Amino acid sequence: MKRLKDILYRVSIEAVHGATDVTISKIEFDSRKVESNTAFVAIKGTLSDGHDYIEKAIALGANVIVCEQFPETIVQGITYVQVNDTNEALAYLSANFYDNPSEKIKLVGVTGTNGKTTIASLLYQLFKKAGYKVGLLSTVKIMVDTEEFKATHTTPDSLTLNYYLDQMVQEGCEFCFMEVSSHGIHQKRTAALQFAGGIFTNLSHDHLDYHNTFAEYRDVKKSFFDYLPKSAFAITNSDDKNGVVMLQNTKAKKITYALKSYADYKAQILENQLSGLLLKINDNEVWVKLIGSFNAYNLLAIYAVAVELGIEKVEALRLLSELESVSGRFQFIVSDTKITAIVDYAHTPDALENVLQTIDNIRTKNEQLITVVGCGGDRDKTKRPVMANIASTLSDKAIFTSDNPRTENPEIIIQEMEQGVEPQNFKKTISILDRKQAIKTACQLANPNDIILIAGKGHETYQEINGVKYDFDDLEIVTELLQQLNK
Repeated sequence: MKRLKDILYRVSIEAVHGATDVTISKIEFDSRKVESNTAFVAIKGTLSDGHDYIEKAIALGANVIVCEQFPETIVQGITYVQVNDTNEALAYLSANFYDNPSEKIKLVGVTGTNGKTTIASLLYQLFKKAGYKVGLLSTVKIMVDTEEFKATHTTPDSLTLNYYLDQMVQEGCEFCFMEVSSHGIHQKRTAALQFAGGIFTNLSHDHLDYHNTFAEYRDVKKSFFDYLPKSAFAITNSDDKNGVVMLQNTKAKKITYALKSYADYKAQILENQLSGLLLKINDNEVWVKLIGSFNAYNLLAIYAVAVELGIEKVEALRLLSELESVSGRFQFIVSDTKITAIVDYAHTPDALENVLQTIDNIRTKNEQLITVVGCGGDRDKTKRPVMANIASTLSDKAIFTSDNPRTENPEIIIQEMEQGVEPQNFKKTISILDRKQAIKTACQLANPNDIILIAGKGHETYQEINGVKYDFDDLEIVTELLQQLNK
């Protein structure tokens, strides 16, 4: 139980109606979860407005209502707190309710278009190997040291964030690594958190269905670094043209990493094979199990964080060499007939191009590269023709298929993809609506030594169609299909 006046610390209050010395047992922004003595926060969402559910929340037992405008009917005995922004208020209320757990742990946020999951997950892996108790907040999963929980968003809501951070503190975790999405920043989910450091990976075409322009998308990412405290570090990719922009107004210690330009942490790729990379990092060579230049950037950022958080450089390199790839990120299998199938989460133009160029760098050119790719529904439509163009240009064959169509017609999504294919590449493309059939066709078209890339879903174990999630695992399906072909 908490007193309302104690959890209102740092909340920007416009007006209060009722007593603030009341006690509450929980905070909720979903009226369906309200119980007796709940503080209900009315959030204006994209699909519904929490202000429409204030009466329902009170009927279920809410004794405090936090809102942006008072309702027409004021109920006696209920405390109403009017704020300018309920998203921001929820962030501070949640942090205060759980006694500000982010201040008791070294919390590091990773933001950018690509690489967030890999960097956060591998940092968790590295610090576990170094003997620490560690937390992870990622797209793939949430880890409270060794206990795993299911993740539903890249950056969870403020209540969920602070709940798990509190669990980590109680478990004795010293560090937590989390993905910070542009949605999470824009919706103030991270507003009340104290970060020990931030990492910028890169910026490319994504989420323009949510952010009106690329400039807005960039500035939202930048605001994360603007609010880092002086005690924190801000690590940026100086090879990305937006890397320097991210650090323009930060008070944090500025640190750079790069493969091409001058930087505090510099790496060079000496060897790039399907079995791994030989990197030279600040004059020290290290063999790692991940491949591709995009992973060289990820590993360099990880090394920089490890050193900045106090791990000895030699030890950090040793731990780097032991890291295993993250679920759904360039996972591959080789069949008995020597067909290589690669599953990757690449769902943006930049990520798809990076993966295809990585494959191109390690192939002999005597084999076919067959790409199976789709685009998600209810998401940024402008990237669909771009991704189809990349797939058809950089592959010997490209099969366009359904991804997670959600509420959209998957046939229309594929048609929008097809518009990006240049005339000289028409003959290289096939469109197959059913994703399993598309993967099966790729397997049937492949000859020994050929490479199949299945892009877009990676670690996901479902396919979402009209609000229903059906079991679907790219890696499991391609493994099964190649085993059948082997027989």
